[in-house]
Amino acid sequence: MSTATKQAPPKGYWEDANGNLVPEAKVKDIDRLRQAKVSDLCEAARAMSQQIAKFKELAMAEVSMFVAMSATEYGVEIGGEKGNVTLVSFDGRYKVQRQVAESLAFDERLQVAKKLIDERVVAWAKGANKNIQALVNHAFQVDKAGRVSTGRILALRQLQIDDEQWQRAMEAIADSMHTTSSKSYIRFYERNEATGEYVAIALDMAAL
Repeated sequence: MSTATKQAPPKGYWEDANGNLVPEAKVKDIDRLRQAKVSDLCEAARAMSQQIAKFKELAMAEVSMFVAMSATEYGVEIGGEKGNVTLVSFDGRYKVQRQVAESLAFDERLQVAKKLIDERVVAWAKGANKNIQALVNHAFQVDKAGRVSTGRILALRQLQIDDEQWQRAMEAIADSMHTTSSKSYIRFYERNEATGEYVAIALDMAAL
């Protein structure tokens, strides 16, 4: 992440956190030491962050190239950049996982699906069974930001209901979906020989 270059204060002055100019002679020794220590550590952390970002980019490219190369053994050409994949070393010691998480959103056709579903639920239940209606209302419930739960909506599509209007509603849901963003993750694991379980190789300092 790049940050804007901050203009240096005039010679003989230090600038405090509020933008005020303080004569250098008025700056305490402990404040000078803290300034140097914090700045050095944060600059080192920024350099390390850039290295990790470059490593992630390299690792993603290596996995993509391997997936594409592996596919050629079967006479198939694939891009290799998308989709989840797990690679395990021949000796089973190491494992690399690439995951691609996509954020989905729904357009106005979701309301069409809701109306179609409501009509069928009313016809089926005839006022006697509120469970189906509760299930549908729960699926289309919105949060504080006015968004529906993608998981609950997709769960409706897993229901095997042989009804023409229901199927049209499911088609409307499918047509209303579109990807708003995509984020890729790559994780590395080493097998614990004592337990046989794979343990993540931590690249996040909070996990160390």
